[in-house]
Amino acid sequence: MIEVERDGAFNVNSVGMNHLPFPLSFTVREAGRSWQISASAAQASELIDVLSRSANDTVLVVDLATNSFLDEDFQQWRPSLIAAEQGIDFAVHSIGAWASATPGLGEEILVMHRNSLPQFLDGSWSPYELSLVDVPMVPTPAQLDEIALAIGTAAFDEPVLPHIEGSRFWYSGHDDCYLTVESTDPTMPALVLSCLLALLAGSALVSAGETSSVMIPEPNIATTGRLIRESPHWIGAVGATSGTLVTIRLSALPQRWRLGQKPPAHVDYTATLDLVRGTWQVTPAEKQCSLMGE
Repeated sequence: MIEVERDGAFNVNSVGMNHLPFPLSFTVREAGRSWQISASAAQASELIDVLSRSANDTVLVVDLATNSFLDEDFQQWRPSLIAAEQGIDFAVHSIGAWASATPGLGEEILVMHRNSLPQFLDGSWSPYELSLVDVPMVPTPAQLDEIALAIGTAAFDEPVLPHIEGSRFWYSGHDDCYLTVESTDPTMPALVLSCLLALLAGSALVSAGETSSVMIPEPNIATTGRLIRESPHWIGAVGATSGTLVTIRLSALPQRWRLGQKPPAHVDYTATLDLVRGTWQVTPAEKQCSLMGE
């Protein structure tokens, strides 16, 4: 189950001047020993349970930008001050001003236990840039510098994990919406797609109702896994919402969705959430049309 709130990613983000509803987008590719996922829309706090499921015990916050913590001169607090405000145990390592202009890096690295992530990213504030990576043990200062160098010199779309020994996941979130996940866990793509479907369905129910949040079950990963085997690229939009039922239209794409691209006219599958029963049904669109015509 995942809690979807009124200020969740699908509700706060929109497309273009007409403020069209933001679609679910998902793409995955296998890269050596890991899987690279690009998707939208989700906030870091909405994915923490999924991301930390297969992570090592030690997690590094290597980049953090937010407008939620500003001083009297409207400058962002240092990440270490934000972590202290959140009341978690952590260590901090300064890597210097050279990193501030490097995508995916900040001037400080925070070292914390993965169990601290839900408290750190508790939904009470919003990072518009956030990068996380796990490591198998608490690193030395020299190892942290090496990790920063590996991340800072990685080419765009190049796998990061092969350059960080023992690391199992890498997360980068942008604008509280777009996200990139790299994971050695083969179930991670299906887990992320299941989470996105639940978040989109929950946003529709919250928008249509009087409640500020709703608990939504995720589809079984066996189901989302079958979708991924059929196509690595998907886009989804809310179809019909009625009471406790939500239908999501899913379309396979020939390549990764880009902002500004119109959703395709065809629909390949419909994913229907029955909140009362707590079940999902994913049906080929042709079969759905046939059943409606009978």
